[in-house]
Amino acid sequence: MRSGLRLLLDAQPGVEVVAEAADGIECVETARRLRPDVCLVDIQMPGLDGLEVTRLLAGPEVSDPLRVVVMTAFGEDGYVHRALDNGACGFLLKDAGPALLFEAVRAARRGDALISPAVTVPLLRRLKEGRPPSSPGGLAAGRPASRTSLTGRELDVVRRVAIGRTNQEIGSELSLSLGTIKTHLANIQSKLGVRNRVEIASWAWATGTVSQGSRLST
Repeated sequence: MRSGLRLLLDAQPGVEVVAEAADGIECVETARRLRPDVCLVDIQMPGLDGLEVTRLLAGPEVSDPLRVVVMTAFGEDGYVHRALDNGACGFLLKDAGPALLFEAVRAARRGDALISPAVTVPLLRRLKEGRPPSSPGGLAAGRPASRTSLTGRELDVVRRVAIGRTNQEIGSELSLSLGTIKTHLANIQSKLGVRNRVEIASWAWATGTVSQGSRLST
């Protein structure tokens, strides 16, 4: 599996696989030493599983977290939530295909997040039913931020993040520069007490800030 992934990724322009690890312990040690732009981990690994590896590399207690994309053969809701709670910025099923793998790595590299479409619907359904996953900051502490703490433009950005828009797409739709979008995202994360756009999306769905059929303003 690792050899196949290495061949696929090394063949992509601008991508270089700098190391492989045979188990979770080696993965953590190697990633901390080399600090790659993106770590691609499997949930099922000997030594330490991928969820624990993610927590050690990207969890709330990590002062300088790495970007971690989790891969698994299983799309159970609990795996998704634990991976995101532990700091993952991507979650892929192994049968997702090369194109989605490449996009997940690129998204993680630029600070975005990608979740396999096969697990997105169950994730959003859970949030819509009022059972949001725990996450760092205000959400984890049971103190979800109010929508009134966000400006109107920040809410426009939040709603687009929640339905999977990239920074470039958000900028185009709102006629804002990429730098302005990044500034809005930084302010949103600070106000909500979250660390990445996946948690922004989770907050938006859990609080009803966005819902299926929502109309977006410009």
